[in-house]
Amino acid sequence: QVQLVESGGGLVQPGGSLRLSCAASGPILSISNMGWNRQAPGKERELVASIGPGDTANYADSVKGRFTISRDNAKNTAYLQMNNLEPEDTAVYYCNVAGKRVASLVVRPFEVWGQGTLVTVSS
Repeated sequence: QVQLVESGGGLVQPGGSLRLSCAASGPILSISNMGWNRQAPGKERELVASIGPGDTANYADSVKGRFTISRDNAKNTAYLQMNNLEPEDTAVYYCNVAGKRVASLVVRPFEVWGQGTLVTVSS
């Protein structure tokens, strides 16, 4: 089974920074897309940023210029650098990874979600 471990959430003051990490492990053959989503209290989950195999990144309008997504393919890890954080960024952040895995000598697609990490922006 492919598993994700997220880290880096916490409490930060407005204007501060945090870096989230998402490490994938298991019988991974390749990873295509890695992304971060978030869900604020009382709101639906929304895509924050994603990055493809060629490092092509996409961002929600609300985080453009403040957040940067990156990946380390050797470590199967994605990062989300969050700068100039605002109270509206408060949410549980979930990592999402898709790719191909090996199971019983057969290549299969996979998509997994992390357990979520809480980011709270407050003074």
